Amino acid sequence: MDTQGQNKGNTTQGCGFMDVACNVKRKTWVRWAIVWLLFIITAINYADRATISIAGTAIAAELGFSNVDLGYVFSAWGWAYVICQLPGGWLLDRYGTKRVYAYSLFFWSLFTMLQGAVVFLHGFVAMATLFAMRFLLGVAEAPSFPGNSRIVAAWFPSQERGTASAIFNAAQYFASVIFVPMMGWIVHTFGWHHVFTVMGAIGLLFVVVWRHYIHDPAEHPHVNAEELEYIKAGGGLVSIDSGKKKEENSGPKLGYIKQLFSNRMCVGVYVAQYCINALTFFFITWFPVYLVQARGMTILKAGFVASLPAICGFLGGILGGLFSDFLLHRGYSLSVARKVPIVVGMLLAMSMIICNYTDNDMVVVALMALAFFGKAFGALGWAVNSDIAPKQIVGLSGGVMNMCGNLSSIVTPIVIGYIVNTTGSFDMALLFVGIHAFVALASYLVVVGDIHRFEIKPLEAEAK
Repeated sequence: MDTQGQNKGNTTQGCGFMDVACNVKRKTWVRWAIVWLLFIITAINYADRATISIAGTAIAAELGFSNVDLGYVFSAWGWAYVICQLPGGWLLDRYGTKRVYAYSLFFWSLFTMLQGAVVFLHGFVAMATLFAMRFLLGVAEAPSFPGNSRIVAAWFPSQERGTASAIFNAAQYFASVIFVPMMGWIVHTFGWHHVFTVMGAIGLLFVVVWRHYIHDPAEHPHVNAEELEYIKAGGGLVSIDSGKKKEENSGPKLGYIKQLFSNRMCVGVYVAQYCINALTFFFITWFPVYLVQARGMTILKAGFVASLPAICGFLGGILGGLFSDFLLHRGYSLSVARKVPIVVGMLLAMSMIICNYTDNDMVVVALMALAFFGKAFGALGWAVNSDIAPKQIVGLSGGVMNMCGNLSSIVTPIVIGYIVNTTGSFDMALLFVGIHAFVALASYLVVVGDIHRFEIKPLEAEAK
């Protein structure tokens, strides 16, 4: 061991593994501070998406929306989010994560706040305005998750990406634990429109935090050389936004998108992400409504009850990433380490179907908690994207996966709206959602194959 190298906090030479580990404990935890900031902002992101589900019953009653009307309003965010994924991913690759994400956070917070103004409108005008505000929210949020994936690819070695991705992805459950009860209380106490104002204001405050603290690893003022070397040695793309040539990013590269869709591994990941997100969007749109309409709970009680499965989801999300990285440290292949938690998680997620066969509310909550835990345990799509994305187009690759995944944000709310409106029950809706978990695990087992970083061909070579 080179003790001289160990004592130099700003050198990259002469440090063995134990030296780096020692320095990581003492000085170099910046990458974990970064991912926990992503966690907080992603929780705000999901809470802003979920405002409409908490306020949905009150909005429908006050403004005269049917379940189908509500389903379309729920889906408005998804239409824009899907359409803007590819432009959002390209913007991240072109202008860098810090700048694009800051604008994204500012505008999604602004459009969240503006939804509260719908209280002054009525009828079709109210519905159209709320649909438009939700649509613009989706436009603004489009770069967020590809940006998260891009930051994880830059800041973390491969053996820590499962945990890092699980942390920011688990924020969706934390949002339900912390923000959903708070939003339910705001709706119950002050009225539904105030929930949009409060959540928008919280997001605007974090724009300042983001601008101050987020940098490329190679340019961050608080990173020492040992941490930087550790990240690089593990495959982290530490200079992902540094030293770019303008001609390499002059416009969207549709040829790269064609290559991604021509790759069986990528297609399998995209199909699974669609199915996993279908479960997500049931929980953040129709689940509180299910508790009110099918289980007879008040809005206030539904807000608190919805947080209980979310606690299990939060734990499942963290444990899924930790377990995946544990398997890697134990010597299992990347494919095994990512697929095992996904398959186990999706099997547990299917337990929600059993809710159709019980009238006991406690049993329903327990089953939904188990399903939420399983869905979160297996939600490793963003870790997989960080593993497989071509290094030249990490943002675009994340945008493609998120575009495919979030098609379910359009389909799921609308289909469930029609199912409930037609049958007068949520039974078929739960079956519809549960089947998606089975398709997700089948896609990883049958279609994806070996998980590895996909190497794209230069577009000039492809043309030949």
